[in-house]
Amino acid sequence: MGELPVGRRVAYWRGRRRLSQQVFADRLGKSKSWVDKVERGVRALDKVSTLQEIATVLRIDPAVLLGRDARPVEVSTRVDEVERIRVALSRYEVPLGRPPGSRPVLSAGRLARQVGHAWTTFQYARYPLLVGLLPDLLGDAQRTHAADPAAGWVPLVHTYRLTAALLVKLGDPESAWLAADRAMIAATGDRSLVAAAAVQLGQVLRAAGRVRVAKSAMLAAAYRVTAGVPGRGADLSLCGTLLVQAALAAAQDGDDSAVAELLDEAAGLAAEVGDGLDHHWTGFGPTAVTLARTAAAVDLGDAGQAIAWHHSGIRRDGWRWLATEHRAAHLLDAARAHLHTDDAFTAGRLLAEADRTAPAEVRHRPAGRDLLAHLARDPRTPTTITHLAITLGVG
Repeated sequence: MGELPVGRRVAYWRGRRRLSQQVFADRLGKSKSWVDKVERGVRALDKVSTLQEIATVLRIDPAVLLGRDARPVEVSTRVDEVERIRVALSRYEVPLGRPPGSRPVLSAGRLARQVGHAWTTFQYARYPLLVGLLPDLLGDAQRTHAADPAAGWVPLVHTYRLTAALLVKLGDPESAWLAADRAMIAATGDRSLVAAAAVQLGQVLRAAGRVRVAKSAMLAAAYRVTAGVPGRGADLSLCGTLLVQAALAAAQDGDDSAVAELLDEAAGLAAEVGDGLDHHWTGFGPTAVTLARTAAAVDLGDAGQAIAWHHSGIRRDGWRWLATEHRAAHLLDAARAHLHTDDAFTAGRLLAEADRTAPAEVRHRPAGRDLLAHLARDPRTPTTITHLAITLGVG
């Protein structure tokens, strides 16, 4: 069965249910000729809704028609696991002087290594794995900081940053805001750390629709991090990333002149930094700025310009040096741009590429699943997208 075309599978299961082509067609509200063409492979089944209707009449799981396991694939991060992160953020054992429990207090060096591993997990878009790691990591970071404030300070800030970044991806800006706020407070006293924490604050504010507040906060942090000191690669990367965040907020606000000005300024800093570096897990460089121009153009409603920037960005050498998560997220932006030009086929192809690059960006991120659902309803979408939508129960 796994080797048979979809139409032949329909014919097989129709026979198993002892339905004639005419009876089957009547139950679907189609003609007998339509059923015959489907079963012979003359007519493609490329609509999620049609596949679901056929599966309902045949009393089988839609995945069976695609030759896959009938059991539903686990595609979304479990609510209880995300709730564990919220609970971990809500704990105040350390300031309240409560005992640390059974987990030992980690050395600052070991904690820093674990935080670095967790960031790498995020950059490879292994979100379900990271959801399981973060609750314990948050507790470890808090206990280490309490035991050794001087050495535990930096990994604590980066743990809160990572938590905010993940929760934004998973569509929980409210909890992400708490994590970003914790990062900002913990970073107080070090302008580079404050700037790093502000990157996630900008993401959270934009996700929450507070775009004007986001733009103002990002600009204040950007100009503060480089004020009065010689430009260093790490600080220039932070400043440039904050300018990008401010530009994206301006794009959501429809301020095209501010977008152009801020991204041009970020591009100047990116030229000094270069591609291939990842200061403070920002991935900032000329390629990152080019990809940001794509996202901004989509939000401004200029799909043609967004597509042009997309092609420019993926041709750069820096494209392959970006984190997997960054590249897959950009492919979703490019798919949105093509969708705005009524090119569902190319949008579907880019979505499929994003799924191959980092499946969690499509399968676990609400923005990816929403785009998949939208494309799956379009008959011009590649059949791979229809199959994916059926398998994930989306559409």
